[in-house]
Amino acid sequence: MKPYQSYQGLPPLGGLCTMEEAMKPGLSVDQCVTRLKRYHYAFKRLHQIFTARITAEPILELKNAFSLHSHICAEHTTTLRKRVGEMREPPLGLEEIPHPSLEIAFDEMLAAPATELLVLGLYGKAIPALKTALERHVLDTNKLADAPSVRLIRFALLEIQDMLAFGQKAMEGLGKSKENAAWLALLDDALAEKSVERHFSRTPFKYNGVPKRDERFPDPYNMGVNAEVFLYDPQFPPQPKTVMMFYKRLREVDVPEMMASIIAETTGKPWGYYRDMTRQLWDEARHSMMGEVGFAQLGIDWPKKVMVNFTWSLGLNTQLAPIERHAVLYFIEQGLMPKNGKRFEWEVGQKSGNPLSALFQDYDWADEVLHAKIGRDWYLKDFDNPQEAIRYGDQCWSKVLIGWREWRDQGLTQHRNWWPDVYREACKTWGVEPDPKVLAFNTTYEQVRADLKAVTGSA
Repeated sequence: MKPYQSYQGLPPLGGLCTMEEAMKPGLSVDQCVTRLKRYHYAFKRLHQIFTARITAEPILELKNAFSLHSHICAEHTTTLRKRVGEMREPPLGLEEIPHPSLEIAFDEMLAAPATELLVLGLYGKAIPALKTALERHVLDTNKLADAPSVRLIRFALLEIQDMLAFGQKAMEGLGKSKENAAWLALLDDALAEKSVERHFSRTPFKYNGVPKRDERFPDPYNMGVNAEVFLYDPQFPPQPKTVMMFYKRLREVDVPEMMASIIAETTGKPWGYYRDMTRQLWDEARHSMMGEVGFAQLGIDWPKKVMVNFTWSLGLNTQLAPIERHAVLYFIEQGLMPKNGKRFEWEVGQKSGNPLSALFQDYDWADEVLHAKIGRDWYLKDFDNPQEAIRYGDQCWSKVLIGWREWRDQGLTQHRNWWPDVYREACKTWGVEPDPKVLAFNTTYEQVRADLKAVTGSA
């Protein structure tokens, strides 16, 4: 057969593939959909695992990575759902389990009792197996007929490679043990859809809502520095306020800890709810990273100088129901929209002379606009009007008992005022003398909560 010639040697078929590749048989629609459903199941379960393990994971780098990878998996779950919906009429069967052994594989990772095992299972077994399956799809399918699937798979493979690059370094850093060999072999067999017996998942996984932190958070009950009172006090200049905003951003690690609890413990919602809530969770983790970067820019050793607490996520996760936590989140997000909210923080960053602070607050503000919309889309519709929804959120937050005195009396913290030391360090970087008024700031959260309202339930 005479070779096909395109016009003046231009790539044929829009550059999707060669003519020879387009002529080869590929996956039928039934075969394609069957495979897509398997990828969908894998991404959805990975999303569940990453999300459910954020709160009780003490290592900050893993909290951040799990937040990002949860978001990535949610996004690819969404695109796969859409693609299957393009190829088949409802019911799509997207909630069906493709194979009992696959269910066991992901249940095992969810129930893994140690961080090292979890990391080995996710990054050493599950995600590589998913990568192999996606690559096989691209090889097996007809790149012209199945072009939409190939496109979304190529995007997924880009992000999977990033996840695996992180995972490889995490596995190297945490170490491997020969004692895990039998369990890892179980995962291999389960992912290959061989018959296996449950090990860790013989006891069903139970979400742990108590936040945990690594040793870089030595005083997690410390509520000795009220960042909001300082930030909104007009007597203090913008430059030191950027340091306090870096603290506020870093402290936001408690938001993914709390939001993970809402997502993990809320069932029966449309998939769009979980996708949008996970996007917000990831944004909040990203904001926390901004604070970490801000302190690094100033040369401040935050683990030794800044006492980042977990009292907000601890209180909400252990004292409120999931819908009540969401109510508090919505109440706070709506409060960030007026001029004294995120716009004010951006203006402080602009006036401070610190371009990084201004940049971070610019994006932080933009993200919060989206988060307010997510609240309206998924929380507000359960109320008769916005005012009722906001009142309920305020009431729920007021129910949370903050044990300021109790924690002090139990020896969990002395609520040490760490601010003067941090401010002095920043002044060294700036090459200026500390302002005595700024240095003397000493307002705690004992009586005033983060929205500047009086604390009504302090033990």
